[in-house]
Amino acid sequence: MDSNYDRAANIRLLLMDVDGVLTDGRVWHLPGPDGEWTETKGFDSQDGIALQWLNWKGIKTGVISGRKSPAVELRAKQVKMSYCYQGNIEKIPLLEEIIHDSGLPPENIAFVGDDFTDVVLFRRVGWSVAVANARNEVKQSAQYVTSAPGGFGAIREVAELILKAQGYWDELLEKYEIGRDE
Repeated sequence: MDSNYDRAANIRLLLMDVDGVLTDGRVWHLPGPDGEWTETKGFDSQDGIALQWLNWKGIKTGVISGRKSPAVELRAKQVKMSYCYQGNIEKIPLLEEIIHDSGLPPENIAFVGDDFTDVVLFRRVGWSVAVANARNEVKQSAQYVTSAPGGFGAIREVAELILKAQGYWDELLEKYEIGRDE
């Protein structure tokens, strides 16, 4: 069996970066009604539903991001993430805090990233994933590289692999009446 499939079968917590992973990496600054500028980002709806499916199956999710954005906090609440850490490029202490809080051993945690600041976490979790648009050095450090780029279904791809490896996929298809004979 594929070692990535085996790793995905053990995941109880999926953590990820935001810019370039949950989004395509672009940051938009727009004027608000008060004349102040606000930051926003675009999120993929298929990533969103996949994160909720993981939650249904008891697989926690969360973000560790160097940037701080109200849009990320809102998205984390929408998809029922357990962890939302923003505004710190030193990610190791945050991962350690999450490991302590969750009570999970590192081999039950996956991290999805795209840039250099994510590689240090790759070395501390059970399954490291780079998105298709990640820096080449990051892809070389990852155990798995998605076909989809960040912001365009990369998290959906990872979630589907986890759900399939853990035996939940057929149940999910059945819930949505997919593959049902008419």
